[in-house]
Amino acid sequence: MMYVVTEFGKVNLKGKCVPERAKAMISIAHPDFRDDLERQARENGLIPKAFA
Repeated sequence: MMYVVTEFGKVNLKGKCVPERAKAMISIAHPDFRDDLERQARENGLIPKAFA
């Protein structure tokens, strides 16, 4: 998958590593769910603690 589009934005996932993809997908999720999605992604190892 290269592009993902929601009513909250669009992202280009091409060439991104898994943490970058996770952050990009979270950035276009509904604002009410972004904090929880990022917390869950970190807990499940998709976004390492050192990743900004």
